[in-house]
Amino acid sequence: MAALTVWRFPTAEGAENALELLRQLQKQQLISIADAAYVSWPENRKKPKTTDLGSLTGTGALGGGFWGLLFGLIFLVPLLGMAVGAAIGALTGSLAHVGIDEEFITTVRSQVTPGTSALFVMSGDTVLDRVVEPFKETGATLLSTNLSAEEEARLRDAFGEAEEPRRR
Repeated sequence: MAALTVWRFPTAEGAENALELLRQLQKQQLISIADAAYVSWPENRKKPKTTDLGSLTGTGALGGGFWGLLFGLIFLVPLLGMAVGAAIGALTGSLAHVGIDEEFITTVRSQVTPGTSALFVMSGDTVLDRVVEPFKETGATLLSTNLSAEEEARLRDAFGEAEEPRRR
């Protein structure tokens, strides 16, 4: 089962500073990263800066289209107003059938605010209890949603590459 994990940091630099920790956990095979991105939101900015971490994950399983849509729904819809927000409601519904529902979007929106940052990681084969502790030491708070194999396949179909067979 895949997981879209969101780690919220209490500072605008926290997510970027935690990238080395994420790399170490991947090297220790405690997490298998399919794709990742982070959001940094300095206190004096109207909207956050987003960064796709293709360099961390290779080409990434989902690509910029997925992250752009997700970050747009989370951070830009409230700025665009109700008319545009209503039109985008259909997009929110389409993400719900892949395991990213309105509650998840609302939770992330309410927690990732000016002066904070967040690391978004699409992963599989995660030893969650061994990953949570090192991240908590950075001051991070965990928000996550699990995706079934079917939901992950729908995401890959809509935004990325077909899943390659696992090599053993």
